[in-house]
Amino acid sequence: MTQSFSFDAQSQAPGAHAHTPQSSPSAAPAGSAAAESQAVRDIAEVPAAEVISTATVHLMSAAAVKLGLTEDSETEKAADLVDLDEARKLITALAGLVTAGAPEIGDQHARPIRDGLRALQLAFREASTIPDAPGRGPGEKWTGPVS
Repeated sequence: MTQSFSFDAQSQAPGAHAHTPQSSPSAAPAGSAAAESQAVRDIAEVPAAEVISTATVHLMSAAAVKLGLTEDSETEKAADLVDLDEARKLITALAGLVTAGAPEIGDQHARPIRDGLRALQLAFREASTIPDAPGRGPGEKWTGPVS
């Protein structure tokens, strides 16, 4: 089964977009072609800097959860959600996106993202029982050693 991804602007806050998997057009119900066309037009109106910034926020949020930096008061403690292997992957992807995207989004947008990335890298170092060598932590290939 083939999947395509589209933005569902209707269910998101203004200016925020998230992609959701949808079935291939052959399996889509009648009338969805107009909705898909509208979604494409909606995406076309979003500046690239906003898409890049939104992607970084999603990566940061997911990494924070995997590092146990959030509290889940209803079901589990944040410590039960810690998965350093997954956090490493997310932080590394974030570092690559920030490094590649910073010139495109401008310093005013990139600076707080870099600060958030650094905070996640430091939190990872604190959470890790076996410390990485300097320059070998998540994302440090792109950002340089973090201390």
